[in-house]
Amino acid sequence: MVQSFLSDGVRIAFIDVAPEAPDRGEPILLIHGFASNHRINWVNPRWVETLSKAGRRVIAFDNRGHGESEKLYDPEAYRSEAMARDAANLIDHLEIERADVMGYSMGARIASFLALADPARVRALILGGLGDRLVQGVGLPLGIAEAMEAPSLNALSDPMQRTFRAFADQTKSDRAALAACIRGSRQTLDEAEVRAIACPTLVAVGTRDEVAGDPHRLAAMFPRGEALEIPGRDHNLAVGDKVYKAGVLAFLDRASGAAPGRS
Repeated sequence: MVQSFLSDGVRIAFIDVAPEAPDRGEPILLIHGFASNHRINWVNPRWVETLSKAGRRVIAFDNRGHGESEKLYDPEAYRSEAMARDAANLIDHLEIERADVMGYSMGARIASFLALADPARVRALILGGLGDRLVQGVGLPLGIAEAMEAPSLNALSDPMQRTFRAFADQTKSDRAALAACIRGSRQTLDEAEVRAIACPTLVAVGTRDEVAGDPHRLAAMFPRGEALEIPGRDHNLAVGDKVYKAGVLAFLDRASGAAPGRS
């Protein structure tokens, strides 16, 4: 069931799914990517089911401007720090002391800002679909904002613009809010900031991903980082891949001290 709460005055929609193994119940917070929502990024690819069956309490929310959360049209409202505060405020709203956090693409950037700003809240960090462009890039090209504002998909010729516009149309997103999001959420971390994130960190990227950047270079910047290659997958198809899921479950077990092989 979708619930909502106010984060610094912005209504944020979320789900909170109990674990199938109630003797465990370690929480994990999931943060979706641009133009997606909690259902498309995490429910439909069966991440929520996978993690719940593995004994996790699964919390997933719609970023501001996305899904069932409030739509805002000022780019400043989408700064990565503000979006990371939504995640922190949700953790506080649910009275959770610490959680594992997994983000994908833009959600991974938000998760990184959360781990830097509030290290006490993040036990382990999983960055999917984001490699060293966390430090060497500012997210998706500004042309994606223009694609959101184009009169129709047929008005676009650039392949990346067409891909994201088609996805936004498919998800019935508020394209004006998404354009503001692209323009506002263009912050990076520098290498010193990445080195300051001390929690165990997994960087998972598809081998055919042309958006994310190098996972190995980013993983090497974290004090406790490791890289996971998702074979044969591009930026979109990596999300629900079985190698990604198995790698995340194994990483979470290591990070929590659980027995090897538990899923």
